[in-house]
Amino acid sequence: MLGAAQTLIELHGCSALGMAEICRTAGVPKGSFYYFFSSKEELALAVLDEHWSALRSGWNRNLRSDAPPLQRLRKLFEATEADRRAGQQSCGTVSGCLFGNLTLEMSNQTEAIRERLQQIFDAQVDMVDAVVGEARDRGEATVADTHEAARSVVAQLEGQVLFAKLYNNTQSLDALWGNCLALLGATTPDRSV
Repeated sequence: MLGAAQTLIELHGCSALGMAEICRTAGVPKGSFYYFFSSKEELALAVLDEHWSALRSGWNRNLRSDAPPLQRLRKLFEATEADRRAGQQSCGTVSGCLFGNLTLEMSNQTEAIRERLQQIFDAQVDMVDAVVGEARDRGEATVADTHEAARSVVAQLEGQVLFAKLYNNTQSLDALWGNCLALLGATTPDRSV
């Protein structure tokens, strides 16, 4: 049921989504929904947790490897770009980011969802902060506040994915790496790390 719910939320949003549609897509009787979840909010929280669990493993794989810090960050950006392009090829549209989509749609309506999204974005910022700090310690970035720089990097990543969705065009993602280097004041000689 979580997979069906995630797909439907990514395509149509959460507010307009009905239990009957979720159950029909999941191939389960409508009464089964309430066996697993007490509300659509509880389902949305479970979808967020499931998606973050899967996404976090990719972030960890990219950001905690043995490669130099800026190369690790670039791998994260490349993986994000590849995901958006694969999604567009499979369904014809750029779905954006589940977290960003739900932030825009639900964060002013449901406190529990807003809090969970904040926790997820805070975790992403912390992961990027560790890499930015390492790059600064190596003399590859010139930022004074690594945490604020990491927030800017995550916001830029989320924003470019939002633009890709808005224009249904993944080309906006091409600017990610150059923008990231500029945000970090990267000092690499050829800026192509």
